[in-house]
Amino acid sequence: MQKIVPDGQRRTLAQLDDRLNFSVGDPGAKRSAFWVMLTLSAVIAVAGVVGDSTATVIGAMIVAPLSTPILGVGLGITTGHGRLIGQSLLYVAAGIVLVVVLGAVFAQVLPNPGNVLTNSQVLGRTSPTLMDLAAALATGLVGAIAIARKDVGDVLPGVAIAISLVPPLAVVGVCLGSGAPSLAVGAFVLFASNVVAMVITATAVLVAAGYTREIESGTGPHRRRAYIVLAVVLLMVAIPMVVNTLSSVWARQINTAAEQWLAGTPGAEVTDVTWQGGTATVAVLGPETLPPLGELEHSVDALIPWNPDVQVVHTVGTRLVAN
Repeated sequence: MQKIVPDGQRRTLAQLDDRLNFSVGDPGAKRSAFWVMLTLSAVIAVAGVVGDSTATVIGAMIVAPLSTPILGVGLGITTGHGRLIGQSLLYVAAGIVLVVVLGAVFAQVLPNPGNVLTNSQVLGRTSPTLMDLAAALATGLVGAIAIARKDVGDVLPGVAIAISLVPPLAVVGVCLGSGAPSLAVGAFVLFASNVVAMVITATAVLVAAGYTREIESGTGPHRRRAYIVLAVVLLMVAIPMVVNTLSSVWARQINTAAEQWLAGTPGAEVTDVTWQGGTATVAVLGPETLPPLGELEHSVDALIPWNPDVQVVHTVGTRLVAN
């Protein structure tokens, strides 16, 4: 750990506390800055999501201050400071409510809110996979090191862009305001995974950097309980991400099976494969007559460990359902 956080560049515990604890130093100024910047970043994020603007969403990521209380949770766990943990979690919870409410309000004034649900900013944040969790853990590690070292603070804007905290919440609000709660749940899972990843990596880095040696003894049991809670929460967010990962893999496999199914039909092609619940829906562009659906169903049954429903949506609007 000496090479990751060398003593010469290591921030003191007092410096970390001043950066991550809203109750020390100038509390009024810290809280004012947090709420002003969070509100503005939420407005920017919602506008970027509604307008399907990646550049605007990135701007919201950079100015969002939500990582401060999240890292504060990690510091509180490391030092056994229960009050800091509770205060930081309260700020995170209040921030969640603020951003989600703003997103839902914006959705109410849209002329056709359903159109928003198909743009890239929404679709890219409603089906998180294990790769998103892995990226969050790696990015959280970078953020934790940056907060512990004096000489790498310049990487924090990049961490803010990579970890993505406010945009998923903006998507949650927009989806709820547009009447799509299932999409909102997916976006919230992405946000929760990023939060858990940041807390876990911040705690790991700060403990390894030796900050626990600077506090009074007797905090070990509190940290162990916090570790158990983190493990449980990580499992909770990982389960839907595993499901999404498997669904993505199965969708690609079904796409390959469908292409083989249509191989003997001139002019026919698979345009999309979606997986929802226990049903695989295959969109096909081609002539009016297609091969027997039973052949595709047999191929899908060989790929998926149970017997899923298979639906084929033809370009002329015909829906075939395999029994």
